[in-house]
Amino acid sequence: MPQAFDLVVIGAGPGGYVAAIRAAQLGFKTACIDNFKNAAGKPSLGGTCLNVGCIPSKALLESSENYERVQHKFAAHGITVKDASIDVPTMIARKQKIVDQFTGGIAGLFRKNKVTSLHGTGAFKAAAAEGYTIEVTTDGKAEEIQAKHVIVATGSVPRALPMAPFDNELILDNAGALSLKQTPKRLGVIGAGVIGLEMGSVWRRLGAEVTVLEALPGFLQAADEAVAKEALKIFTKELGLAIRTGVTVQSIEKGKKSVTVAYAVDGKDERAEFDRLIVAVGRVPNTQGLNADAVGLKLDARGFIEVDGDCRTSLANVYAIGDVVRGPMLAHKAMEEAVAVAERLAGQAPHVNLDNVPWVIYTSPEIAWVGRTEQSLRDAGVKYRAGQFPFLANGRARALGEPAGFVKMLADADTDRILGVHIIGPFASELISEAVVAMEFGASSEDIARIVHAHPSLSEAMHEAALAVDKRTLHI
Repeated sequence: MPQAFDLVVIGAGPGGYVAAIRAAQLGFKTACIDNFKNAAGKPSLGGTCLNVGCIPSKALLESSENYERVQHKFAAHGITVKDASIDVPTMIARKQKIVDQFTGGIAGLFRKNKVTSLHGTGAFKAAAAEGYTIEVTTDGKAEEIQAKHVIVATGSVPRALPMAPFDNELILDNAGALSLKQTPKRLGVIGAGVIGLEMGSVWRRLGAEVTVLEALPGFLQAADEAVAKEALKIFTKELGLAIRTGVTVQSIEKGKKSVTVAYAVDGKDERAEFDRLIVAVGRVPNTQGLNADAVGLKLDARGFIEVDGDCRTSLANVYAIGDVVRGPMLAHKAMEEAVAVAERLAGQAPHVNLDNVPWVIYTSPEIAWVGRTEQSLRDAGVKYRAGQFPFLANGRARALGEPAGFVKMLADADTDRILGVHIIGPFASELISEAVVAMEFGASSEDIARIVHAHPSLSEAMHEAALAVDKRTLHI
């Protein structure tokens, strides 16, 4: 007789493991299936985010930024460091230690909350009145379990270019970019999104010559135009990234030790040779292997699982969350959907507002935003007021030696309700949370302007941006 569970979660990334833990806390007998193996060939919970995404990339970003500080910024503090060097294998080992600690921590949380962890690939086999039969395949061996409810949280995988399949030796996806054993002299990056910019900036600070090729005609078009303009200036002039936009890649030829990319830009054909090439042109939903047809689970034309506003699929008692459904492919969005679905199963009434999900790019300076951009408001004919304040005039930013960037706030011209906040500058990822809270509670720019902010602090830039909406800043 197969094991029977109240809930089976397929996938143990940020959405999957959080869903399993919250459901178990609410009294459901829960199992979580995941097939990820680390470089040592051992099962490792946490999905892309913890293993080869969010967490390891931030570890490398911190290492590379420390190296840059030693080389270029410590002297201003009166600190002299001679003959500074970078040991890439040690840096990678530190990154992996952090990853192992966190993935092991999830295993501990599963034990603490009595979640049954099953290593293997989970797939639908059959539907019945009492629930679903899920097949778990591990190294060619299959077992079946029964589930009354199912949450699909299988995440996403890197989108490959047909002309350049990943080998993670010369042509790298996010995992390969995080595992280089030495700094390449010439690094190419196709795609100027979050992954491309973060990984490109890591290896640029460590000494690589980095060229970023972006298909879109503009840079960071998803961000507010003022932020994108500032970021392009900083990334090219200060960091030294070579960024080309409006690029059409024509061919990619892999040699024994290098990769040659032929592309067109501004009507001209060009070629560039790289020692390594990172392809970061987005991600696609990981729905292959689910055997969706066996139970009639509906997918859309792009491979996403179709869900309603509460993450319900076309099947009774089957939900889907995270990268495998509509909405931003962000770990924190998946986590909140995970909690909401688990609580909904328990009869509660949770809510996830996708309009107020913050976005962050962990470059230096960081970029973060929530809500509408100025160009989207303008295009929609929405009347608004804008306020902006530079970190150059913020005491804490100057003391940190990080005066680049600004906070920009957009508010409705009639009601003063905050419509969007955009930050480029130090610790933008932390500062954006004040804006998220404010917008979730329907705050006005005047509300932020009337709140006492600690002095000196970076958050004062948020305060001054709110004052700037009413054209009454105090420090510029």
